[in-house]
Amino acid sequence: MSRSRKPRGSSSAGNPSRREFLQTAAAAALAAAAAPAVGPVILGAEDKAGGKNVVIGEGEFKYECLHDWGLANLPKGAHYGNASHGVTIDAAGLIYITHYGAPGSIFVFDPDGTFVKSLGDFHMAGGHGCGHGIDIRKEGNQEFLYLSASESSLDFAKIDLKGELVWRRGREQLHKDSGKYPEGAAYRPTNVSFSPDGGYFLGDGYGSNLIHQYDKKDNYVRTIGGTGEGSGQFKTPHGQWLDDRDGKPKLVVADRANKRLQWFDMDGKHVKTLDGFLFPADIDIRGELMLVPDLHCRVTILDKNDKVIAQLGDDEAWRKTALEGFRMRGQRDQWQPGKFVHPHDARWDKDGNIFVAEWVATGRVTKLRHVS
Repeated sequence: MSRSRKPRGSSSAGNPSRREFLQTAAAAALAAAAAPAVGPVILGAEDKAGGKNVVIGEGEFKYECLHDWGLANLPKGAHYGNASHGVTIDAAGLIYITHYGAPGSIFVFDPDGTFVKSLGDFHMAGGHGCGHGIDIRKEGNQEFLYLSASESSLDFAKIDLKGELVWRRGREQLHKDSGKYPEGAAYRPTNVSFSPDGGYFLGDGYGSNLIHQYDKKDNYVRTIGGTGEGSGQFKTPHGQWLDDRDGKPKLVVADRANKRLQWFDMDGKHVKTLDGFLFPADIDIRGELMLVPDLHCRVTILDKNDKVIAQLGDDEAWRKTALEGFRMRGQRDQWQPGKFVHPHDARWDKDGNIFVAEWVATGRVTKLRHVS
């Protein structure tokens, strides 16, 4: 069985590019993924002239870029397929990456990048994984993965770290609970996040722009959102997270196609909005800092007051090239060290390093090793 997380957009934003590349770049992606991984690892991670990895950022937010982290250690035949999507880290330091390749829908690595196992084969369709959103939570003495498959025929799921299924919840169950999915209603899961009382939020970010709240006993509580640009409405609520940095727990949502973050209290009431993003895909929090991977080529770090203090990989000229028709995601030979193409998810580890999973053909995970 399996687990992990991924990118895509509303019909006006991300979906056309994905379909285009499923049709035009899939064969090349799979061929590249099946080829020996040593070449891509060197290409993506090193300055071949100096033999050193590129360092990005400034001051206390300076990171060495280890592109294609773990790729060379995938077993024969294993590949990310059309994209790597989500990333999370368990208490033992194991890193979980969701993907659209095979086998399964999740690859698990140890902290050194050694492949451990694959999971999530119940989140597969058409012979490939459909892994997208992935998060982890400790409940009692055990950790569990919460997954979003990002296909209308699939579901949200909860599994243990061995891959054993706890529950699955798809369109039919969500309609029974919320009444929001009559015949013809769009549904495609994107991400899950948690509330401090043991409950959780299920985000239908590629479907009907809704977030469904459940309590710790798996009982439906309410639905937040709906399609639009007003406060409390969404256009691709792609990822979300619990923000309790000020001692008042709130749900913060990456409202991707609206280019903003929105905050809600635990009763679903809109609290505030923060503009100024390009295409925010997800969120992570470490201490007083917030991490926002942006599908448009950069990773942003905010302080406790939600002020931007670092934008890693930000380069307007590169972004213009990378976003032209979204073709760059399938042109690995043109990727540049120290530059992101499409950051889809990002997580801090316990040492302050950052793992970035990108929505690119053949997949790419970059470890940003914190440089003191």
